[in-house]
Amino acid sequence: MKMSKASDGVREPLVLKDMAAGSKPGEPWMVYLSTFVAVCGSFAFGSCAGYSSPTQAAIRNDISLTIAEFSLFGSLLTFGAMIGAITSGPIADLVGRKGAMRVSSAFCVVGWLAIFFAKEVVALDLGRLATGYGMGAFSYVVPIFIAEIAPKTLRGALTTLNQIMICTGVSVSFIIGTLVTWRVLALIGILPCAASFLGLFFIPESPRWLAKMGRDTEFEAALRKLRGMKADISEEAAEIQDYIETLERLPKAKMLDLFQRRYIRSVLIAFGLMVFQQFGGINGICFYTSSIFEQAGFPTRLGMIIYAVLQVVITALNAPIVDRAGRKPLLLVSATGLVIGCLIAAVSFYLKVHNMAQEAVPVLAVVGIMVYIGSFSAGMGAMPWVVMSEIFPINIKGVAGGMATLVNWFGAWAVSYTFNFLMSWSSYGTFIIYAAINALAIVFVIAIVPETKGKTLEQIQAVVNP
Repeated sequence: MKMSKASDGVREPLVLKDMAAGSKPGEPWMVYLSTFVAVCGSFAFGSCAGYSSPTQAAIRNDISLTIAEFSLFGSLLTFGAMIGAITSGPIADLVGRKGAMRVSSAFCVVGWLAIFFAKEVVALDLGRLATGYGMGAFSYVVPIFIAEIAPKTLRGALTTLNQIMICTGVSVSFIIGTLVTWRVLALIGILPCAASFLGLFFIPESPRWLAKMGRDTEFEAALRKLRGMKADISEEAAEIQDYIETLERLPKAKMLDLFQRRYIRSVLIAFGLMVFQQFGGINGICFYTSSIFEQAGFPTRLGMIIYAVLQVVITALNAPIVDRAGRKPLLLVSATGLVIGCLIAAVSFYLKVHNMAQEAVPVLAVVGIMVYIGSFSAGMGAMPWVVMSEIFPINIKGVAGGMATLVNWFGAWAVSYTFNFLMSWSSYGTFIIYAAINALAIVFVIAIVPETKGKTLEQIQAVVNP
């Protein structure tokens, strides 16, 4: 894509440049602290996502829910997240990235309290919807905030921390959920929300947002706080101001602009990755892990602990290599592993249904699920979000990012709602469908997705829209 004259010479904001001889680099501790506070929201996200699996049997017994009612309860999380995805962009632009994270935390707290006090299905569902809203808003604003405060050399790794903390939140819910009641687990879900809310008082707002709002004094103070008091921020501050001025000169993007020919490949890449990430089955498997192990005859508590530990370890090991291995290789390795994991699980349930090699069924089921979740954590979990934060031109990033997040949550809702029904139809057929979708993802990544490792946003645009 040819950039307009207004954008000629504009460089990526929030990128530290080589400093003059004798000047001291900024200390990144405030960047790390700010990232930690932000990803407390990611942990809250994971706590919400991991809640339904260890509590399924207990909630159904205590509230007398049918399988259809519990499927609705589980999927309302992702429906609320769709609403959060739609509204979080305007909220983040109006009250700031920190303000949007406070709103997200408040919704999660209200939702968890509603679940804790629920005596019947309506209160339970309303609580799930509220936590879903907070989760969806976190899914949008946390990666944006981290990308806006991080230097280019740390952007990939720090953005990946978002996925690590989501996985950790899921895993902690899985493990603690085997030890406490579902009401106590709801109370525990409030803790990361409170940590995020309180931590926001001790970190700066996104300098880019402050500059966009014309709050120049606060902008420079925030940037200096992030880069260190001894750092020379003059060049970076000037770059950000140039970037914002260019952004203001560009026409305000509308949803229909996404269908213009010059943006279509960026939209296809981001939306396609979100579709494959979700329709490959992750939320069905994550939400109902305990049910899968139970059907396969594997000890549920042991299976969930193994699942929980594995996904955190793999995601954490993946973080340091994001900016070295590249986005595309990780996506390909991850999608290949997802196909293999689904096929192993499909074989397990095929044997179970046809009363063949019954002693192998539990082992194959747990191996298939572990290969699946390990592969997802190795790439397909984090990389679509990293690529989404990099792939869009600056003038459509807000609209396009919000729509890509909405697509992601629609897929999450569709999969989480239909999973139990698919398993009732055909347990092994369900995993064959997911294997086919993940195989298509491999073809999509090879044919469509570019490598963005180590490139500035402008260089990425030159590759995507030449």
